[in-house]
Amino acid sequence: MSDETIRLSTIGQVIRRRWRLLVALAVLGALVGAGASLVFSPGYQTDSSVLLQGPRQADELLTEAQVATSSVVLDRAAGQLSWQTTGADLKDDVTSSVANGNVVTITASADTAEHAQQLADKVAAEFVRYSSQLVSSSTDAAAQVQQEQREALRQQVALTNQRLADMAKNIDGGLTVESVQARTEIEALRTSLEQAINNLNQADAATSTANMVVLGSAELPTGAAAPTLPQLVGGGALLFFLIGVFAHLFRARADKRLRDETEIGAALGSRVVATVDIPDQRPEAGRGLRTRLSRLLRADRPWDLPALSVSADGRNRESRYRRALSKIGAPGRRILVLVPEDDAPAHRAATQLAAAAEGRTSLRVNDISPVRPTVTEDSSLTGVLVLVTVGSRTAWELVGIAEACADAGHEVLGVLLTQPVRDQSPTTEKPEVGSDRDAMAGSA
Repeated sequence: MSDETIRLSTIGQVIRRRWRLLVALAVLGALVGAGASLVFSPGYQTDSSVLLQGPRQADELLTEAQVATSSVVLDRAAGQLSWQTTGADLKDDVTSSVANGNVVTITASADTAEHAQQLADKVAAEFVRYSSQLVSSSTDAAAQVQQEQREALRQQVALTNQRLADMAKNIDGGLTVESVQARTEIEALRTSLEQAINNLNQADAATSTANMVVLGSAELPTGAAAPTLPQLVGGGALLFFLIGVFAHLFRARADKRLRDETEIGAALGSRVVATVDIPDQRPEAGRGLRTRLSRLLRADRPWDLPALSVSADGRNRESRYRRALSKIGAPGRRILVLVPEDDAPAHRAATQLAAAAEGRTSLRVNDISPVRPTVTEDSSLTGVLVLVTVGSRTAWELVGIAEACADAGHEVLGVLLTQPVRDQSPTTEKPEVGSDRDAMAGSA
């Protein structure tokens, strides 16, 4: 199988075994998307365009775009609207930009299509009115200077025309040197005259730069602008669903707990003598909301473990315990049974193991901390049997337990693994094994 096939198979396994949790995450993502729509959804949008006549510089167009969304323009537009609003309320609903061809585009957002259209039209009208007032008030002083420049240009044109007329009278019809020079001078004067006329036209055009016109009424929006509420809800549900899937894959990849019998035995430096079934006992429903929710979503067991098989009967399990004791030569010996303190299935197995000894073997059951393993030195003990659940410990934790046994002078005779299974009948048996006391089975 290719890596892609294996990856798809793993994703399918996550979906099959965690579909309830993934559906809950999708619902949560949909709720988050619905809440985000209150902040990020623009509602209905429409544009209104304002044409600025005459030659304009790029920085001048940007300045006009900023004027379109100034507080003065928004306050005036808010006063013209029929609904109760202020210029400060409209600041986040109105934006402006510069388009090609000296056009300032005003974009308005509102909760309804009609309000968006009205807002765009009012802002555009007030922008034209306010900008025209600014230009007219700021050009009063400059108007006199421009008028003087126009008069000077006109006088220059008049003098040039008179000079041309005088020279034309003095030129004879022959091809003398003097006539050629005269004609050359006349052409130079005509060029100067054309330049003066162009300057005059530019000066006249500069006086018309304050002219603005709104290019029609804003269009009525036919639908809400993206991202809409359905888009955010669907996107949030899909995003949380994918996050849930990849979080399961990442957690499984980062999980270093051993699940292979050979690897567990190698980490403890011994052999696996048997694997016994322990009926899975889930926490009672009344022990907290988190426990009940975990059971409801079926997230109380690792998803990457094999599905629980049906438990064997009690007689079959008892025979497995006896065979395990026989493999380590337990009859007539004193055996120290080490159980990780947080391994509930292993504790139940220890109780059943002690019952299966039937007086032929003396078992001493002790808890051990996987983080800081410590084993009591006792010369009367003939060896150690480690009891651990499959997939509950990392290699380093098992190596630490093996080193603690070696430091105490005990040999690890074997490893007894427990495997949770489904029990057809409810089990009420609870182990009562402490971390600092002995559970003895058989004769001392």
